Amino acid sequence: MTTVDDVLAEYGTTHAEQAGIKLADKPQPLYQLLVLTTLMSARIGSDIAVAAAKELWRAGWRTPKAMRGSEWTDRVHALGRGRYVRYDESTARYLVDSAEFLHERYRDDLRNLAEAAEGSPERLEKLLTEFPRIGPTGAQIFCEEVQAVWPWVRPYFDKRALAGAKKAGLPADPEKLAGLVAGADVARLAAALVQVNVHAKR
Repeated sequence: MTTVDDVLAEYGTTHAEQAGIKLADKPQPLYQLLVLTTLMSARIGSDIAVAAAKELWRAGWRTPKAMRGSEWTDRVHALGRGRYVRYDESTARYLVDSAEFLHERYRDDLRNLAEAAEGSPERLEKLLTEFPRIGPTGAQIFCEEVQAVWPWVRPYFDKRALAGAKKAGLPADPEKLAGLVAGADVARLAAALVQVNVHAKR
């Protein structure tokens, strides 16, 4: 019988952790999560998105100001080094468009986005889709990850995570699932269950 401990041991690493983001309720790591979400919003594997994010960090573009100051060709090359090739040119544009939108709307601080969401995960999803490239699926990815540091988003499990819960023999109910782990580990469980669903399809 599969247990939560089994699922977490096998897959319990969030995308933010994979990308080297030390997630906290602070402007820089929250921005990095937004960048990762933007990369994952294209039809591309999460492992490639993570690799591309790491290349952007290596280039020094860890803040919206740094991203806005970067050159398009340099961003394309960084994404290419992460094997993010099919969408490198368009995404290189979206990254700066997103950084500009973040500056204009939220003064470079996603905590202002949290305030605008007024404690509603549903409103948070809607506001996230206003960012370039991020659609409903991307918004869900961001919410699942950010619940580690924004407790008001918990418990957040998208359809893929709930499908993974069913396949693992765990309750497919957000509240019941959240009750199986402590606090911030809800984000780890959500990420793990998405992976259970992905691997079960193979």
